[in-house]
Amino acid sequence: MYGSKDFLFYATIYTCTHIAHIPVKPKLFGSPSSDNPFILSLQPMFRITFCLLLLVSVASCRPEVFSPKPTGYFKIDTPSTHRYEVFDRPGYPYTFEYPVNSTIQQDTIFARHQQDNRYWINIYVHGLEGIMNITYKEINKEQPLYKLMDDSWGLSYFHHEKADYIDPQGIINEHGVTCLLYTVGGNTATRYQFAATDSVKHFLRGALYFDVSPNADSLKPVTDFMLQDIEHMLLTLRWKDN
Repeated sequence: MYGSKDFLFYATIYTCTHIAHIPVKPKLFGSPSSDNPFILSLQPMFRITFCLLLLVSVASCRPEVFSPKPTGYFKIDTPSTHRYEVFDRPGYPYTFEYPVNSTIQQDTIFARHQQDNRYWINIYVHGLEGIMNITYKEINKEQPLYKLMDDSWGLSYFHHEKADYIDPQGIINEHGVTCLLYTVGGNTATRYQFAATDSVKHFLRGALYFDVSPNADSLKPVTDFMLQDIEHMLLTLRWKDN
């Protein structure tokens, strides 16, 4: 739909086109305009000049057209290198290496409700707003391996409705720990989830979250960086009784 200024613009062009071609009729009864051929020849020129000036004035009043800028995101500065230190807290059945720019705290919210949850921890990655939740269960008759694996699978595929894809990757490290790393694509609450076990006694599960609204594009530099940290943690994970 045309606006009022657009209509005026095109109407002016139409008017100028037709006025410029209207023939000049000289005045009768010996008037100066009819007797002077020079004046007669100038009248069409005056009409054309007037139309051009009118056209320029109308065109200058048309609103500017702005093109919206593409969506952008704030730059996220990741550490220049990957550096690690050892988590080896007394009494815990597992040990691994984690990023030095992180702080590990016991998950006291769940630990106070059940004694089996006392080995649950949260890894806070400073500067990247990332949190890795680590849970641990001991395999026994009440909690057989298949049940723990089924629970882990269900938590990972809980995001399948919003996920573009879920890609599992198997890892066996040099300490004999079997790991399964899930990459969850799309704007989901978690990008990576993982599980690790010796199939006999120990079962560990983890997930990476961010303290921001999920947006795969804006978080890509961070998730790509932290993927190497998660893989390093799984490759260095071992059970203390082995």
